[in-house]
Amino acid sequence: MGADRIVFSDIDGTFLTPEHQVTAATADAVRQLLARGIPFVLVSARMPEAILPITRALGIDIPLVCYSGALALTAAGEELLSRRMPLPAVREALGIIAEAFPALTVNYYAGHHWYVEARDARVQHEEEITSAAAEVVPFARVLGRAEQPHKLLLMGEEAEIAAAEQALAARLPACNVVRSSPILLEIMSREVTKAAGIEAMLRAFSLTPAQAISFGDNYNDIPMLSYTGEGVAMGNAPEAVRQAASAVTLANTEDGIAAYLKRQGLIR
Repeated sequence: MGADRIVFSDIDGTFLTPEHQVTAATADAVRQLLARGIPFVLVSARMPEAILPITRALGIDIPLVCYSGALALTAAGEELLSRRMPLPAVREALGIIAEAFPALTVNYYAGHHWYVEARDARVQHEEEITSAAAEVVPFARVLGRAEQPHKLLLMGEEAEIAAAEQALAARLPACNVVRSSPILLEIMSREVTKAAGIEAMLRAFSLTPAQAISFGDNYNDIPMLSYTGEGVAMGNAPEAVRQAASAVTLANTEDGIAAYLKRQGLIR
């Protein structure tokens, strides 16, 4: 499509501040990139409906990598990649969670649908943050119509999320189990990573990983940071994420994306 560079960014903890806002400097950086013909792609564990309010508020139409790489969409919403969890693995995961971790909140994301069995305080908080709306449906009904999820999301206390990560990773070889924050655990098909979503996007733009810059702040960003030619960890990232990156910029509260792009001469 004519570009010789492309920029990818995680959303929470990277593109957004802790108050879930886009700073003026970050918004200006994106607009400068787009004005120069450099594609900018948001890459997130979020569903499409939880990303679109951000892009609409900025007045931009851009491609999206959703569900940590399980779903990649063009700016027009066309699917470039869609990888859903196999139903046997979904049933096994839900069984393990119900038996061993009943206090966790389970979210079932399939395409443009977000299913929960109850709209508890955690779900309500996520709705407030993302502006997306959960649908209260028994998971048995969703499974009964063979609706495969792009991901399951577990919400809970930090210690229990860490325990669930260890247990589920050991018992679900067909799945990729990774924390997107200390209190959030993502379960997806084994081949799903943010790097896989980026790979599909690069093919669409006829670009290579060496031409790509990515920004991230958490453990599920490590594959992306390692895959792109320049993988930039935010200043607020844990040490393990910093170590996986080729560079470290300022924190999300300090306009880290804009600072790095200025340093590289891609924006003014």
